Amino acid sequence: MNDRRSMEEAIRGFGMDTITLAGPLQAKLQAMKDAGFSQVMLKANDLVGHPGGWKAAAQEVRESGLRGTGFQVLRDFEGLSGHLHEYKVDIAKTMLEMCAELGCDVLLACSSTSAHASQDLDHIARDLRKLAMLAVPHGIRIAYEGLSWGRTINEYTTAWDVVNRADAPNLGVCIDSYHILAAKTPLDAIQDLDPSKIFLVQLSDFMWRETPTFEERMATARTYRVFPREGVHTAELIDLVQKLDSLGYAGDYSFEVFNDDFVQMPLPMVAERARKSALWLADDILRRSLPLPNQLRLRAR
Repeated sequence: MNDRRSMEEAIRGFGMDTITLAGPLQAKLQAMKDAGFSQVMLKANDLVGHPGGWKAAAQEVRESGLRGTGFQVLRDFEGLSGHLHEYKVDIAKTMLEMCAELGCDVLLACSSTSAHASQDLDHIARDLRKLAMLAVPHGIRIAYEGLSWGRTINEYTTAWDVVNRADAPNLGVCIDSYHILAAKTPLDAIQDLDPSKIFLVQLSDFMWRETPTFEERMATARTYRVFPREGVHTAELIDLVQKLDSLGYAGDYSFEVFNDDFVQMPLPMVAERARKSALWLADDILRRSLPLPNQLRLRAR
């Protein structure tokens, strides 16, 4: 029992994404909990595809005892005009309502891929500020993520730029290791980020080094991500996590692993892979199980 408590404490800041597992929502939540996780990243399909309806799904999440890391994903919101903009504002309001029902305080918004969207950074920033203001009454923060195939914003550096331009207290960035690795964005600029404005970090790796085109990045991202330490970018992932830790980031890490093989495997087996990855990161990389000064936070013996 002490060993399990020690393990759960070590991986407390880590969670899984429901996209990684097959089966009904309740089974996914149970598999994560059995593996020692205390939080879960949820997606809209978890709610709208539930046989009891979206509010019943939200109730299921609350009853599981798992904390909602965040809710995803609002796509192609920024840079639009006229009726397209109004349509997306309406969609955003629905997403925020669902996020609030789950009790999540982070909504993930991905950078636009739409050819109809403006590439003007001030326009993009203005729309993101509007989205953040819509989220204020719900107590929700917006984590803006630069997709590596985004039309204008496709690196975390430019995502950070427009977040700064928007200047809204509840608007920050999501750092996603996959998109950094796929776009080969240098990690040096991590030091320029404000850790209090990093609202979420999503971690995954993949099995080859090159994704030179947007099409290859999308195909790999949606079918063949793996957990940290299972792919070929382990050194870069260690560097990323250590840089974030040195910066002072103390928020959540979520494993966003889309993998066609994993959704054909029994849930406990996939959750065990995630657990091993989280323990490796917590113990070997972040050293979270080491004693802290003036605190009795020791590994169980």
